[in-house]
Amino acid sequence: MKLRILSLLLALLMLTAVLSACGEKNETGDASANAQTNAETKNDEGAEEAAQGEENYDGKLVLDHSMELKYAKFFSVDYYKGGYKIAKVQNAPDNFSVMLIVPEGMSVPEDAPENAVVLRQPVKNILVSSTPVTSLINAVGALDAISLTTYDVDSWYIDDVKKALTDNKLTYIGDYKTPDYEKIVAQGTTFAFFSTMLTDDVKAQLTSLGVDVVLDQSAQEEHPLGRVEWAKLYGAIFNKEEAAEEVFNTQDQYVEELLKAEKTGKSVAMFYITSKGVLYARNADDYMAKMLEIAGGEYALSDVGVGEAGTAKMELEAFYDKAKDADYIIYIWSMGGKPETMDAFLERAAILSDMKAVQNGNVWCTTPDYFQIQNTIGSMINDIHLMLTADESTDRLTYLFKLK
Repeated sequence: MKLRILSLLLALLMLTAVLSACGEKNETGDASANAQTNAETKNDEGAEEAAQGEENYDGKLVLDHSMELKYAKFFSVDYYKGGYKIAKVQNAPDNFSVMLIVPEGMSVPEDAPENAVVLRQPVKNILVSSTPVTSLINAVGALDAISLTTYDVDSWYIDDVKKALTDNKLTYIGDYKTPDYEKIVAQGTTFAFFSTMLTDDVKAQLTSLGVDVVLDQSAQEEHPLGRVEWAKLYGAIFNKEEAAEEVFNTQDQYVEELLKAEKTGKSVAMFYITSKGVLYARNADDYMAKMLEIAGGEYALSDVGVGEAGTAKMELEAFYDKAKDADYIIYIWSMGGKPETMDAFLERAAILSDMKAVQNGNVWCTTPDYFQIQNTIGSMINDIHLMLTADESTDRLTYLFKLK
């Protein structure tokens, strides 16, 4: 009897051990199954997040960021997901030219700004009727995007442009006032940049031919380097942002260094006289007067054309009374007068010989390319500073040369 009870107890213990082992096995199996399920869930969530990160933005305008600008006020560029860009040029307080830049292979969004000029990248085969704009486009490495120009080969002082014309990669289509419309049509050009000198009749004719026109407003910028910063606009259009940033930063560095320097206290008169004997002086708030101030000088005609850019027509005697004691003269090379020597300069007007700058041999002239190359304004400002601080042996700088 005792043996039977002992056998039953032993059997019961063995059964309990087996059941316990099975329970542990099932718990382990459930844990593995749960871990696998959790991993699959996480993988699905990760795949969903990745899919959202790779969202197709074709035909959609989802703002990403806006271009940062230091000086320029008359244009802006907004960047959108998928590579779209919207550039705006301010023509007047409430008037803008809008360009929608569409990446290669992408479609035009349905919610594109109304009346926007659509530029499909790569942007090619355009007309540019502005030497400063051409200089900026060339500086960012996109000269090959220009097919037509309104300046002939003899008008250019930019070697790359002259070569492009000589190699027939760039075609001269006549003066900006009377362009050859047949050549424009034959070239298949549908977009153009013009300066603000564009006449209404030429614009109307171009529009009738299907050519969209945007006016470069860089000359309206208050700060001289605002003009250089327009390189960023052209960098955006031609996908050359990095090059444009480098162009601007290089020129800005000149200005940053000059702003740390002491003022020279030297006064400067800036003017030119036409072939008909009419004198034009730079206005007090013209960008060249501001360049002089940055360079450490003082404008001798600071009360002429206050609040105005450009030039002021002056009587010779009135000019002489204001500028006769100027330490330096910067004579502006122009179509009306291109003096290479002091004698040629004095032929403009005999009274000039009595000016202090003439007596001291401090008459300098801008080089022919001075107003053609906009991408190096910082270097030009530095040249003015070097002129003001140079010794008598210095007679030629990059953008200025001394008349002898």
